Amino acid sequence: MGTAEREQMGKYIAHKDGEREQTVKEHLTGTAQLAEKFAAKFGKEDWGYCCGMLHDIGKYSNAFQKKIKENTNNMVDHATAGAQLCMKLGGYYQFLSYCIAGHHAGLPDYGNTAISSSLCGRRKKKIADYEAYKEEIEVPELQSMPIKIEQGKNLDFSLSTFMRMLYSCLVDADFLDTEFFMKNGQVERMAGQSMDILLEKLEHYISGWLLNQEIDSVNGRRTEILRHCLNEGKSAKGIFRLTVPTGGGKTVASLAFALKHAVENKMDRVIYVIPYTSIIEQNAQVFREILGSDNVLENHCNVEYEGTEEFKPMQLACENWDKPIIVTTNVQFFESLFANKSSKCRKIHNIANSVIIFDEAQMLPMDYLKPCISMIQELVENYGTSAVLCTATQPALDNFIPHAEEIVELCPRMDEQFRFFERVTYQNIGSISKEILVGRLTEEQSVLCIVNTKKSAQELYHLLQGEGVYHLSTSMYPKHRKQVLESVRERLSKRKKCVLISTSLVEAGVDLDFACVYRQIAGIDSMIQAAGRCNREGKRNAKESKVYIFDFEEQKAVQSQLLQIDVAKAILHDYKSIANTESITDYFARLYKFRGESLDKKNIMDEFRNKEYNFAKVGEEFKLIEEDTKTIFIGRELEADEILQEFKIKGASKERMRKAGQYCIQVYSNFFKKLNGAGMVQPVSEDMQDFYELVALDQYSESCGIDFSIDDGMALYM
Repeated sequence: MGTAEREQMGKYIAHKDGEREQTVKEHLTGTAQLAEKFAAKFGKEDWGYCCGMLHDIGKYSNAFQKKIKENTNNMVDHATAGAQLCMKLGGYYQFLSYCIAGHHAGLPDYGNTAISSSLCGRRKKKIADYEAYKEEIEVPELQSMPIKIEQGKNLDFSLSTFMRMLYSCLVDADFLDTEFFMKNGQVERMAGQSMDILLEKLEHYISGWLLNQEIDSVNGRRTEILRHCLNEGKSAKGIFRLTVPTGGGKTVASLAFALKHAVENKMDRVIYVIPYTSIIEQNAQVFREILGSDNVLENHCNVEYEGTEEFKPMQLACENWDKPIIVTTNVQFFESLFANKSSKCRKIHNIANSVIIFDEAQMLPMDYLKPCISMIQELVENYGTSAVLCTATQPALDNFIPHAEEIVELCPRMDEQFRFFERVTYQNIGSISKEILVGRLTEEQSVLCIVNTKKSAQELYHLLQGEGVYHLSTSMYPKHRKQVLESVRERLSKRKKCVLISTSLVEAGVDLDFACVYRQIAGIDSMIQAAGRCNREGKRNAKESKVYIFDFEEQKAVQSQLLQIDVAKAILHDYKSIANTESITDYFARLYKFRGESLDKKNIMDEFRNKEYNFAKVGEEFKLIEEDTKTIFIGRELEADEILQEFKIKGASKERMRKAGQYCIQVYSNFFKKLNGAGMVQPVSEDMQDFYELVALDQYSESCGIDFSIDDGMALYM
């Protein structure tokens, strides 16, 4: 650009807000300083700074300056410039090209020159001259290696994780700097209190418990586990196990370890990763009571933070997890770590230097177990995290974790604790008819029966229905399920007759206490979790508190459960008890052996080879819940109907979708086709795919939710 042109153009503008302007240099510097700060958490501040300084140099082109100064809608590619520069510079700078090329569109696949959106395509793309950047910007030096090179390490997977982590630093910094300018510094973010203060709050909360020196009472054993976890918090960073039997108080014990560990190791936050939203809601409430609401962020589909000024900071924190205590789902956590879009990746740099508790660790997604375990290793080895595998049914992961012998068990006298907390007696009654099962359930005063499909649950309920009989499954929307659980708890507390027919959703994190449990045969972990709803408080004799294992005569198992059931049958045959640590370990070892290569069913690990990484493909394919479902909105309550009308008048928004979640169910496509074919559903609006309302409200009942009787195939088992 010549002198005359420069004088005509004036200063180089990155953003405008009315008369206010932010120069490109100001934006690059602000973004670089934030990215530097974020990347410093894992020792790569030079990389963060360099990425920030180069990401928007394409805005120095005449084309972009004309667009922003004349406020036109012309599309100008400004991201490719920095990516091309990094490829020209070569060496380590080439690793930055993925991040810079994708800071708006998402991390690209390596691809080839024929695909314009790929990294190779961007390398060859003709773009506007951006050489004017040299007048104001010097290319920062990269002073460190991207990762440590170790023998036997999957170098490509490690590099791909590094790029994604660096990308997270960049896109969060880019957004925050832009937000600060556009809001003229009036930002409503609140980071929460320090780990030191939160530890003090916890210690005050448990101070009375720690005075208990008993070892022969339930509370005494819980205190022993809690005290040991608190002491073990002084350990150096690494991978830990907390293998606590049901009723051992692992929620507070794990929090005690995490906060103590964070303070001792100068860590920034505690992240709970949990499979079910029911457990999240329950645990998050406990954490809020102990630590204060402003310090605890729930981040999952059923939580709603918008609509009031006091919750605005929480809604903002959902975007990048800038809170000291995060409670989220397996889906949110792992899909973010394997994502390529900026909206999902913004948060992941805040996973660095955190204590991560994997609650109900046996629920780590089996279809993606290898990439998930590899990612956990990366976080521990290169990003300053500690990981805790927390469960009563510890999965056998030693074969997947190098130096597994160094994993520290946080539960003192683990085998002894399992013997002490035995509260039930298992009895395998084999295959029985539905009629015999109904007869047995009718005779019980307080009984929970868990079956493997929603259709079976509804059939049993209809055979049993009467005073004190309840049904629970995901055929009911979340708010409806909460109402049923409240009724069940009230009935149990008053010692009235209570029969609950449920699917597996009731097994983990739902605080119910029945006199006996019937569990259709499933995985060993599921059956043990079901047993946790029997004699939960330990007030009854274990021999009298029966957990009956059964199967239905002439009923085929759900395809996705066949292997778990077959292995469980072998364990039932080979062991006197399924609830000890030996049988549980053997169950998972056999299960993983039989699964073999299907522990990475989409071959995710193979997409990162020879420096050619397919970020976009992996982001698309890494889905813990397959998308073969449709969302159906149930407008049978006044609030639900009001939300539905908002959709029709104002259209979709994140806020309305989160509100609607409390009134939605998910159904598989085969069942949806039956509903749609019968004219029972219709789209909520023309611009919303896969989101429907149930217009035939008589198809949804107060007792069972949506009726699966018209389905002639197997229904979803939750």
